[in-house]
Amino acid sequence: MFVRTESLPQTSQQHPTVRVHTPIGSAVALWHGDPREADGRHLIEWTVDEDIHWGQNTRAAPSDEPELRQEGDRVIMSGSLHLTADATAYLQMGHWSVLFDLVPPVPSGLEGSWVQISVESQSVSLHPYQT
Repeated sequence: MFVRTESLPQTSQQHPTVRVHTPIGSAVALWHGDPREADGRHLIEWTVDEDIHWGQNTRAAPSDEPELRQEGDRVIMSGSLHLTADATAYLQMGHWSVLFDLVPPVPSGLEGSWVQISVESQSVSLHPYQT
């Protein structure tokens, strides 16, 4: 997915922090590309280092629309959840998806349902593709 990123003031962490702008919203994430290229338009892959914990960081979405937004130090992602055979799932958010691990128990009937996942900004990373 092509996104626009902009560098944010840096703290003493290993990867720079950027604000990512997408067609469905914006949020803060860690940049895993060349720090000199953190500002610009990029084709990226998302990774999230938090698992889906139903009832803790995941719940039914208030609408059937994909969304990305920032709330304090949390990134809120809304999309259609798809389960895989190996205890993982992916969240379809518009034209891209984000892979997650699942922590049991997982309610039945989640396949294809609209969910909202709230994760810490520091657990969301952007990895640019080289085109």
